[in-house]
Amino acid sequence: MSDLTEVEVLWLAKRIENRIRFGRVIEDKKIDRHRRVLSFAPGSIFAFVRWTSNDFGTIISRIDILRAVAPGQRCSTVPYVKPGGGILLRLSGWSKVERVLQMVDAIEAIGIDPADVAPDHWHHIHNRLSVNENPRPYTRARHQAWLHRQRVMR
Repeated sequence: MSDLTEVEVLWLAKRIENRIRFGRVIEDKKIDRHRRVLSFAPGSIFAFVRWTSNDFGTIISRIDILRAVAPGQRCSTVPYVKPGGGILLRLSGWSKVERVLQMVDAIEAIGIDPADVAPDHWHHIHNRLSVNENPRPYTRARHQAWLHRQRVMR
């Protein structure tokens, strides 16, 4: 068994799209022309977006922001993710997924890699959007405070 968290990404035109929105992939294995398996190191954070449709329209829109787990760590099961992951954010429905993607874009726009964002911020977004409230934006000052906290806690 590998120490890595593996995510199967899949793309079938106009039917299924499972993709990684951000995260540091350390291994990429091509299965066939539609599927790949991407691997993440323990502790790394990544966003997994799933979308499925049928002849009548979209049937699934979901985003999960997960922390890759180390062997033996507790984790939640997530489809297409082995062995699973620590859930920081889990939302479904296109309007909420779109809001999260816009927030990821805003974080990148201020020059911060979303994989480096404080995990508590993803929890905050999850909690606020779950009850249809507006989350606080992630700022450079908030990020600097998170980096400082990490240095102090080591």
